[in-house]
Amino acid sequence: MTAPGSSRGSDPLGTPGAADPGGPAAVAVVSAGGALGAVARHAIGLAVPHSPTGFPWSTLLVNALGCLLIGVLAVLVVRVWPDRRLVRPFLGVGVLGGFTTFSAFVGDAGRAAMAGVPGTAMAYLALTVSAALGCVWVGETVTARVLDRRGVRAVESVGQGVS
Repeated sequence: MTAPGSSRGSDPLGTPGAADPGGPAAVAVVSAGGALGAVARHAIGLAVPHSPTGFPWSTLLVNALGCLLIGVLAVLVVRVWPDRRLVRPFLGVGVLGGFTTFSAFVGDAGRAAMAGVPGTAMAYLALTVSAALGCVWVGETVTARVLDRRGVRAVESVGQGVS
């Protein structure tokens, strides 16, 4: 439990290690992480370009990889870094939030449909959603199994007792 008035209780789910979402440190790390993630996404887009009628492989790759890493991070922030309150905002909201892109996903599908290849648009929509969900599951499952094999259990947060 969190003591009344404690800033640690700012997470509505009561997740250990949650940062105060309005705190200046959290805003700074989300901003820095978002910039890094967006630059990485842009670099992949430049390296793997596509035409409006072509399949948007770069956006699919970015979103699938981002979802895989979100799955890994989801396990690590609970089991390995529960007291590192800025890890999740920096890596999850910042880096991976800036890296993944829902707007490009929808834009790519819309451009393909408008360019006269609705089959490509529909296949892209279905493949992206399936890949994203599958990658989160794989990231979480593999990370949890690796930690289990190494004997790493959830670390109890300082000040977070069981009640």
